[in-house]
Amino acid sequence: MAYNYRFAILLVLLSATVGFSSAALVEQEPLVLKYHNGILLKGNVTLNLIWYGKFTPIQRSIIVDFIRSLNSATAAAKGPTVASWWKTTEKYKGGASTIVVGKQLLLENYPLGKSLKSPYLRALSSKLNGGGVRSITVVLTAKDVAVEGFCMNRCGTHGSKSSSVNGGAYVWVGNSERQCPGYCAWPFHQPIYGPQSPPLVAPNGDVGVDGMIINLATLLVNTVTNPFKSGYFNGPQEAVSACTGIFGSGAYPGYAGRVLVDKTTGASYNALGLAGRKYLLPAMWDPQTSTCKTLV
Repeated sequence: MAYNYRFAILLVLLSATVGFSSAALVEQEPLVLKYHNGILLKGNVTLNLIWYGKFTPIQRSIIVDFIRSLNSATAAAKGPTVASWWKTTEKYKGGASTIVVGKQLLLENYPLGKSLKSPYLRALSSKLNGGGVRSITVVLTAKDVAVEGFCMNRCGTHGSKSSSVNGGAYVWVGNSERQCPGYCAWPFHQPIYGPQSPPLVAPNGDVGVDGMIINLATLLVNTVTNPFKSGYFNGPQEAVSACTGIFGSGAYPGYAGRVLVDKTTGASYNALGLAGRKYLLPAMWDPQTSTCKTLV
C-alpha cells in the first residue's frame, strides 16, 4: 500500500469559508508524529528520475535544479535556501539525508498509454534500479497523462517498489496544469473551492511545474522520514503533509502565509536554489519543536 498525498486544498479552503473566530479561541495541542522504529533513508540516498510523457528541457531543468539544490549551498544567497529547508530533515532520527541524482529515463512515447492505473506507477519505478534500500525512484507524469485518483483524491504518492524494503522506495508526482491546477497547484492557481483570492505568481513561470515542485518536495521529505510505513507518521499525516497549506508565517486555511516576492517579476517564493532558481516550498514538521517550520 502506498501513501497518497493530495494537496488538501479542499479541506483547507472549506475551512476558510467557515471562518476562524471560534477556532482562534481554542488552544491547539502540539502536533506529534510518532517514530515507529522503522528504517529511514539516511546517509547518501540515490534519486532516480523517470519522465513519463513530454516535458520540455526547461521543465526538466527546473525540477532537476531543485533536487540538486537540496544538499548544495547556494553561493552568496541573500535569503533562505532550498538546502536550509531540507536541513530540517537532519533533526529526524539518524542524521542527514544527502540526495544524489542517479539515473534518468525519458519515456516520451507513452509506452503504457496516457491513462495509468495505480499499479503502473510501481511498475514504471522498477524500470530504474540502483541504490538498494537507500534509493528513491521518482516517476513524473506530464500534463496530458491521467493517473488513477489524480485530481480526485491525490496529487502524488509514495511507497515501496517491492514487497521487500531492499527494492527501495518510489514517488509519483503528476503535472496538474491541464487537469486540476486549482487542486494540485494551489497557491499558483485559484482554488477549486473557497474564497477566490488572486493566485500567487509561480516563481519559474510554469504553474504546473511549480506546483509539481511543492508536491515533490512534500513527498521526498515524507519518503526519507517514512519510506516503508514504519517511520514518522500519525495516521495519514507525515512530515510535510501534516503542515498542508502553510508556506509562510501567518498562514491560515486559504492563505499561504507571508512569503517573499520578486520585485521584478512579482513571483512568490521562499527559497533560493542553484542556477538562480527560486522556489515556493511547504512547511515541514520540526521534531524538536513539534511545530510546522517555515523558512519565512
